Amino acid sequence: MQERSGAARGTRITVRLSREEQHKVEEAARTRGHASPSAFVRAAIRNELNGGREQTGTEERIAGGFDRVSKDISRVGRSQQAVFALLDTFAKTMLTCVPEPPSDARPQAIARARDRYDQLMKNAGRSMSGDARSAMQDLVDHGTN
Repeated sequence: MQERSGAARGTRITVRLSREEQHKVEEAARTRGHASPSAFVRAAIRNELNGGREQTGTEERIAGGFDRVSKDISRVGRSQQAVFALLDTFAKTMLTCVPEPPSDARPQAIARARDRYDQLMKNAGRSMSGDARSAMQDLVDHGTN
């Protein structure tokens, strides 16, 4: 390392770079709007000495993104719980209010109920897409086995 004192900048430090590193520094200086590769290197040194503000900003943006995703996942979870609670209440109400069929019509009523259930599952499966559709298919397949 060679140090020289000058009027404009103070101390001079010489750094040896490979050709590849030199090209990368020159390209980065151009794309980031620095006047010269030296100005880019000075800015990089200042940034590193100040605790890497650029990296800290990136980390803060990433953390903010994770926070937003976490809130969205929580919101979806609460919505899903509400849908399950609504379905549970509806099923309990239906089972409580619908009278049992007479004993002589019971086998026929069960057969019609199974047909309606199969139709319900098929219609629900058609309205779903992606992983939800395959999960519904598993439910339908499980019911027939």
